[in-house]
Formats: sequence, structure tokens, C-alpha cells
Amino acid sequence: MTSDPVRVLAAGDHFVLPSLIADAVRHEHPADVREVRLGWPLEPFGAVAEVREASDAEDELIEALGDGREVLVTQMGPVTERVLAAAPQLRLVVVCRGGPVNVNLDAAKSREVRVCYAPGRNAAATAEFTVGLMLAALRRIPQAHIPLAGRGSWEGAAYYTYDRAGLELEDLPVGLVGYGAVGSRVARVLCAFGAQVMVYDPYVRGEIHGLRVASLDELLRRSRVVSLHARLTDETRGLLGARELALLPEGAVVVNAARGPLLDEDALCAALASGRVSAAALDTYGREPLPPDSPLYGFADRLVLTPHLGGASRAVAEKAARIAAAEVGRWARGEPLAHCLT
Repeated sequence: MTSDPVRVLAAGDHFVLPSLIADAVRHEHPADVREVRLGWPLEPFGAVAEVREASDAEDELIEALGDGREVLVTQMGPVTERVLAAAPQLRLVVVCRGGPVNVNLDAAKSREVRVCYAPGRNAAATAEFTVGLMLAALRRIPQAHIPLAGRGSWEGAAYYTYDRAGLELEDLPVGLVGYGAVGSRVARVLCAFGAQVMVYDPYVRGEIHGLRVASLDELLRRSRVVSLHARLTDETRGLLGARELALLPEGAVVVNAARGPLLDEDALCAALASGRVSAAALDTYGREPLPPDSPLYGFADRLVLTPHLGGASRAVAEKAARIAAAEVGRWARGEPLAHCLT
């Protein structure tokens, strides 16, 4: 590599701003950085059929790369075969996310384009948000807030009765499915609350915060609250379905701030209707945006629903830009890349 300024395209968006990427790259290594802000995807899952969770700004990205940029740093840019073919000078793509789901990895590899990503960028934010969702569902915070803030009604005081009062985390059996960067942080926080934390993750070895259980079924049978933190794979898709939800104690609470397809939403609605599940808090869904005909809306009195905000903090955007810029610096200096998939 060379010490001459690297030609970088900082293709940010309204979350990871182009200026954040540009400033981080310049701090890491001399660079000629062009900034462009791409639009947000109209359909977050499959906006461009070839890649997942990408902007639909292929033409805009091709135009921005057209002046010979060697490096692309982006959050949602659709790095498709068409984009790669139009930018033969491109040598490095760095995605400011926990996985390069917006990149055609096979096409990049065939063109000898290195692809890097930013693991762990939102672990702390998602863990904090998960605990917030859990507290909101357990104590019915949104259901008490809405009538008071919206109509000046004190009807939420009905939760100050024994039959309707929520549960507290202290001494509560809480099961975590997955013990990665997010799950492990949630476990530490819940232990500080005094919860009885149990963990099921067949891929994790060594010490954990809480009690390790041998099977998912055992975890579900023992948990008053279950929170999902597994990666989405063919193995984990539909991980919690009707059979699994039926194993929960009567009145359990389900939390999912990981990936929507881990949870069968129809089965969750059935469990809410039967009372097997008393409440749930969801930040991710099988289809996003959540469609207007989703049956989840029929359980608003027992659901906390947020629009995939778990990883949305300013610190996440800043951290992602720094992780990506560090990879650009390593590449420019000819050093081994830390988070490379091609």
C-alpha cells in the first residue's frame, strides 16, 4: 500500500452520517474523502433483491464511486454485483454494521475486493434497550403512560392493584437465549438487579453471569421472562414457536430485541390470547416495517412495540465510524485487517 492519501467514499445516511465517517477516516490515515448521504431503504428487508437490509440507491452509489474511489465506507449502501462492476478500481468495502448484509460477498470476492464490518458496534446500546423493554413490559409502563399523557386520565392507576400489578426483576427467573455480545451484557445488568439469570447457549464456553442450563426446553420451563439474543440462522429461525411458548410458566413475559424471525408472531399472539404469555416487548419483527394488518396490534394492552430502535444511539454511530476507519487505516498501511470476510 501507499502513504499517499487514500481515495475514500463516505456513503453515510441519516444515522451514520457521512461527516462522522469522513472525520474518523481522516483521523486514522491521510485520505481524500468524498461524502455522500444515501437515502434510507423503503423496505428494510430486501430493498434490493440481491442483498438484504440495504438502501435502494444503486444508481446514486455508482455515480459517487465513478471518480475512481478505492475505498467505500457505508452503512446501508447496496454493494451489488452491478455496483462492483461499475467500480473496477474499488479494493475495499467497509460496512458500519455488525454484518455486511448489504454486500454481495461472492461478487466482491470474485473481484478481489476486501469486505470488512464493525462487530460489536451496538452491543451496549441494544443491551440497555433490551432491559428497558423488559422493565416496560413487566411494569406496564407504556399502558400507564398513554392514558395519562394523552388524555389526562388516571386510569393507569389500576395497575396499583394486586391483580394487575407487574413483576419486579429482583428474584425473578429470567432466561436468556444466547450469550454473545448483547446477551452477556444483559446478563450482567440483570444480575445487578438481583434477577435469577439463566442462560442457554450451546456455543459458549467458560464462565457466565448466571446459571447455565442444558437445553432450551429447560430454560423455558423455568423462566418467568425469556429474552432472545441468538443470531438469526437457519437453525434459529422460528426458535420460539407454539411448542416452545407452551413450555413457559403461565403468565410469562417474552422479549425480543434481536431478530424478528427468531419468534413466531402468530404463535405469540395465540399465547397472549390464552394467557400463557401475559406480556411481550418487541423491537424486531418478521416483516419490517410491521404491516398494518399484523395481529400484534390486537394486543396493545399487553405489548410494548418499538420500531427496531435497539441499536440506535449516537454512541453507536460514532463507534461504527471509528471501527470502520480503523480498518481503512490498516488497509492503507498494509496491515492485517481485523474484521474481514473476503
